[in-house]
Amino acid sequence: MKKTLLYFSFLVFGATYAQDCSELFISEYVEGSGNSKALELYNPTDAAINLSGYSLGRYSNGNSNTTAGGVLNLTGTIASNSTFVIVNGVGVTSTATGSSPAADPILQAMADLLDGPYPSPTFMNGNDAIGLFKNGVMVDLFAKAGDASIATAQSWSDAFPYDGSVGAWWTKDQTLIRKATVVKGVTVNPDPFIVTTEWDSLPKDTWTELGQHTCNCFVGINELASKVSFVVYPNPSQNGKIVVSASTGIVKIEILNVLGQVIASEVKNGSVISTEIGTANFEKGMYTVRILFANNEFAQSNLIIQ
Repeated sequence: MKKTLLYFSFLVFGATYAQDCSELFISEYVEGSGNSKALELYNPTDAAINLSGYSLGRYSNGNSNTTAGGVLNLTGTIASNSTFVIVNGVGVTSTATGSSPAADPILQAMADLLDGPYPSPTFMNGNDAIGLFKNGVMVDLFAKAGDASIATAQSWSDAFPYDGSVGAWWTKDQTLIRKATVVKGVTVNPDPFIVTTEWDSLPKDTWTELGQHTCNCFVGINELASKVSFVVYPNPSQNGKIVVSASTGIVKIEILNVLGQVIASEVKNGSVISTEIGTANFEKGMYTVRILFANNEFAQSNLIIQ
């Protein structure tokens, strides 16, 4: 059962200092058509995290509390170096100007958890902040809570004073991806909130990156595998496929382009030691293959497609 926890209502973040790659953070923000809205969390650690005790809270329209915006208690587990997707789960909702369409079924099918009825975090629009809490303590914050300048605006923007009055809108009708260089959440309310510092933008109703995330923590905790031998072949590849083979079980394989974007991802059950990946749709050039093994070690290798 989802409960609204009033102790999140006050804008008191406390002395919380997240360490690099040690705690969950918000990795994607989807503010799309109608109620096609979603939030993605990322686990940057080398162990699974049980979501019991974690919550999302929405600071509606520049408010300094979550009373009007709602709180969602999270359930489930996020595997190491993996994501967890929360999607708006309701149907058509009534608004002051008519009705708001339900979330796209395709987007809802990508959810690990569907959010509850209004008010709840995934009813956010461009001037709402989102907090991620652990046992009532904020471990990450998207945007700025208690921002009076945004109360009557529609979005934070990319130019001073960042309140939507100047520059391009970023938090309304956009999908935002946390930069790979971000390795921990925001625990101090920003002043001002400069969205471009930690976020990249994709067009409205773009969900291609949802369910996966590129983070420097992936190779930052255990670095390169020291006990696992592996090979990626043929390399260079010319025949539209590669084989990844290792001396221990493979959990996950990601292929990244030169911009650090994940363009292919495969999740295995940890018992597979050799697998084939199609590359026929890849452009010629240099890529990176990253591998997570069953012993929680990581490895990466350069790959050339000819």
